Order: sequence, then structure tokens, then C-alpha cells
Amino acid sequence: MFNLDVRSVILIAGIMSLLMAVVLFFLRRNYPPSIKGLSEWAAAPAIIFLATLLFGARGAIPDFLSIVIANLLLFGGASLLYFGSQRFLGVEPSIKLWSGLILLTLIPLAWFALAEPHHGVRVALITTFMTALSFTHARLILIRGTRSFSSHFTAIALLTLALTQSLRFVSALSLPAADGIFDSTSPSQTTYVSVYAFAALTATIGMVLMATDKLRAEFEHLAGHDSLTGALSRRVLIDACERELERCRRKGHSMSLLMIDLDNFKAINDAHGHLAGDRVLVDFTGRANAALRRPDRFGRFGGEEFVALLPETTLDQALVVAERMRAEVANSTAAQRYTVSIGAACSHADDATVDAILSRADAAMYAAKTAGRNRVRRAA
Repeated sequence: MFNLDVRSVILIAGIMSLLMAVVLFFLRRNYPPSIKGLSEWAAAPAIIFLATLLFGARGAIPDFLSIVIANLLLFGGASLLYFGSQRFLGVEPSIKLWSGLILLTLIPLAWFALAEPHHGVRVALITTFMTALSFTHARLILIRGTRSFSSHFTAIALLTLALTQSLRFVSALSLPAADGIFDSTSPSQTTYVSVYAFAALTATIGMVLMATDKLRAEFEHLAGHDSLTGALSRRVLIDACERELERCRRKGHSMSLLMIDLDNFKAINDAHGHLAGDRVLVDFTGRANAALRRPDRFGRFGGEEFVALLPETTLDQALVVAERMRAEVANSTAAQRYTVSIGAACSHADDATVDAILSRADAAMYAAKTAGRNRVRRAA
């Protein structure tokens, strides 16, 4: 590695950045708009590529371009990667803060490039900014990212960037004033540049992996949830009920199910249209989830029927939850007023299937409707 030509390393790294920009650009075009930050991730490597072209042309173009503008592009591209990660993870990008830090770094950098040239001071300024940015970027992913290989891979690459730049900072002030990056014969400086280029490429690859993970998670969510309300799909809910019933058999515990039906839902559709009916279904899902407890599961059974799974819950406890849900709906201030009828059933020791519990809950729900709707009934 010590015999590598620094100019070649920089240009190769720039070409790889351009290739990653192309990959991320096509990801942005083909991924759903719900995955944020891909535009920033796609633009950043392209900007860094332009920076490497200016770095590589050092000596053939004015220092203002090969030092000041090149580093401006480098800072901007690295910051844009960070802004993309912030948007990807649902954080408001801190554009003003890092734009200000770029300006504070660039002013003395320009001075020590043009007015009073000093390679060592320039390296110290550059590495200070890049260390802070890389560390902050890695911290964001470790705190806000998922606990997955892709997040850890990206964070480690960014921490490697931060460590490399901090080590380069330690040796920066001992560098000769007149030398430039291509004049230095120090093996350590060549190593720092090479490791930095490799780690930057690795971090970008990690972001591609993060985007792929998020896309897979969205597909899994769509496969297991109702597309309108976001409640669990019938299949996923029944699977959860079957697992819970099996656990109840092993441990001798009980579970309860609530069968919930929106009263006179057809009349809402007929009077106000299906879009109004959809809004009612979405509103109810939000209110039902608010009334449930953390371990409970809630799914759309079909049409305007929903089922709630209440693990480790007796029938009396289930009635309390059901009444809380009914009252939450009855007292709502939604544009379209509506009520629900709820039937509650608890598992028995001889229940062989979930269908048996659902059947009792369904019968109790119809008893609630027969009794006048907007009420809760317990299964016999």
C-alpha cells in the first residue's frame, strides 16, 4: 500500500463514487417514494467524483480550483450523504448547521491555500471537519437505524473514516508547509488517503444495503397488513392467534378475542360515499389501537369487521378493554359519527382451534347488535 500513487488512488476512488451514484440513482427511480433520502445519497457520490477530478488535476489547474473548490465539493458531498441518512431515518436534515461549519472551515482553508500556503494546516482543517461529520453520521445510524447488518456495516465504515481522519490530523501539523498531497513522500499520508477512499466507498455500499433492507421491510409490512387501515391482515392475525392458543395450551393460560363490527356501515357508504367509509375505517383503526395494550394484536377480518387478540387475558379483563374501545369510538368527534358492536370470548381448555373462539366471539357480537348496537356482549 505504501507504494501506491496517491493521485491514482484518488481518481480510482472518484470513479467508484461515480458508479455508486449511478446505482443509487436507479434505486431512487425504482424504489417507492416512501423511502426517503435516496436523492441525496445518489447526488453525493457524483459531487465527490467531481471533487476527485479537481484533486487529481492539482498542478494543472489553479490552486483555487484544485484545493478550495475541490474541498468545498468534498465537504458538500459528504454532508449530503449525511442529510440523506437523516431523511432516510426520519430526522430533519441539519442543513444550516453543517453549511455554517463548511463555511467556517473553508475560509481559513482558502487562506492557507492561496494567501499563506501551508499543507499541514490545510490537512488539519480538512480532517477536523471530516472527522466530526463522519462520527456524527455514524452516531446517527447507530442510534436511529435498525439493528441490522447493513446499518452496522455502514456505521463501522463511517467510524473507520472518522478514525482515519483523526489519525491523519495528529500527523498533519508536522507536514511541511510547501508540500502538497502529491508531493508528500510520507507512507502514513498515503495510507490515510487510501484507507479513507476505501472506507468512503464501503460506507456508500452500506447505504445501498440499508435501502434494500428498508424496501424488503416495506414489502413484508404490505404483505402482512391491510393496505387501507394498516391493521394486520386476516392471515397474519389468525397465525398470531394460533400461536397464542398453542402457548396457552402449553402453559395453562387463557387468551381472549374481540370480534368488532362497525354499526350501520353500509348506511355510511350509501349516504356519504365509499371514500367517507374508508375514512371511517382508518379512524376506527387508530382509535382501536389506542384503546389496546402493548401486547395486543389488532387486524381487519373482512369488510367492516375487525378482531383483537388479547394474550394472557381473562374474559372479565377483555370486557374492560372492549368497553374502553367502544367508548372511545362513541365519544369521538370524527366528521362521520359511528359506533361499534363488540363480542368478547375467552379460550377454553378444550378449544381445539381458533375458529371455536372466533365463533363464540362472533355470536356475542351479533347479540350486541340484536340488543341495540353500540354495546359489548360476552360469549356464553
